[in-house]
Amino acid sequence: MARKASLSGFPEWLPQERLVELHVLDVLRRTFELHGFSNIETRAVETVGQLLRKGEIDKEVYALSRLQAEEGETAGKEDPNSLALHFDLTVPFARYVVENAGHLSFPFRRYQIQKVWRGERPQEGRAREFTQADIDVVGDGALPFRYDVELALVIAEALGALPIPDFQIRVNNRKLAEGFYRGIGLEDTAGVLRSIDKLEKIGAARVAELLQEELGATAEQAAAALKLASIRSGDTSFVEQVRALGVTNDLLEEGLGELAEVISEASRRAPGRVLADLSIARGLDYYTGTVYETVLVGHEALGSICSGGRYDALASKGSRTFPGVGLSIGVTRLVMRILSQEFAQASRSVPTAVLMTLATDDSWSAAQDTASQLRSRGISVEVAPKAEKFGKQIKYADRRGIPFVWFTAEDGSHEIKDIRSGEQVPADPELWTPPAEDLVVTVAPAQG
Repeated sequence: MARKASLSGFPEWLPQERLVELHVLDVLRRTFELHGFSNIETRAVETVGQLLRKGEIDKEVYALSRLQAEEGETAGKEDPNSLALHFDLTVPFARYVVENAGHLSFPFRRYQIQKVWRGERPQEGRAREFTQADIDVVGDGALPFRYDVELALVIAEALGALPIPDFQIRVNNRKLAEGFYRGIGLEDTAGVLRSIDKLEKIGAARVAELLQEELGATAEQAAAALKLASIRSGDTSFVEQVRALGVTNDLLEEGLGELAEVISEASRRAPGRVLADLSIARGLDYYTGTVYETVLVGHEALGSICSGGRYDALASKGSRTFPGVGLSIGVTRLVMRILSQEFAQASRSVPTAVLMTLATDDSWSAAQDTASQLRSRGISVEVAPKAEKFGKQIKYADRRGIPFVWFTAEDGSHEIKDIRSGEQVPADPELWTPPAEDLVVTVAPAQG
């Protein structure tokens, strides 16, 4: 069970909890690299002007006022040149691509796993300091749509390898939505999208009121927008459902075709994992096509654990543009839920597989030699700090969660004891290896 952080919004893990987080990170890293994504890390600090390119998020930014003061500056967040901690990885990545375009090979496939900071009200699933894991593909001038399909499949594979409940990747297309809104006479498509994005929080009735009060929509237009948002399907049947609404628009047709391509391939390669959900809006203005949100089935109140989309103009340098598509996994949100619901647990609380006991204090150096033999073959070993009664040394191993205890006799012979079963057998430090399940810490879904 995850502990409550002593400083609200800044979680810290116990060793066994951290092992679960490391397992999640290792699975994501391994999956991303299997699909050819290269790892990068961007600086934690950006200018406020750079960060605010994402939209109206000033309240989320942690400004580095002390750093500014040390440099003899007094500017705050209102100064675009002041510095702040990044609150996500997408905007810093766009800056990174522009600055390093001459050194990158396009399409550039990148994954990035880092801490980010956001001034939110701490609650379950939301923290002020948390880890995100992002993947993106960015092109130079153009980016084939197939990458939108591929990223959904990569994320489905990565999440499917984690010890979490079933999940659904909900996909929509901004072209589809914007084309539909224009087809029914609503030209402020960004405003409609922001209202539709609030559906799960405030309900359809209130969204209809917002569309009419703030955007001047008629009751019929609001009803049509909500009818579109109600369409969901795990196959391409959504296409005919949309066309049955009787709206025609070229952008709408383009979006329908793109979304159908994503769902058609996903239903074949990841059946049940990817769903066309036309209520998904993603309120951020820079998305231009495919948009994704992911929820844990039965835990929808947690919110999206992975989201993103296609952006065609977030990164540019003069007339040169770098369109991209990406997804971001909220690692800390996932780990919090894994720990609080005990979905998985580590096989032990420490990496150590063997405790090397001491018969006498003078045997410490020789014990280190034996430990080195085991470590050279990938076995994690601790050497006891002092010679105590073997019973005390075994109890120490038990408290630490170390499964094996090593004994060396005066004649130089060795024995290994599994303190869980009590079995003790002769062992050769050049040959002995623990069972595969004990060699390294493993994380497995909880039983039952």
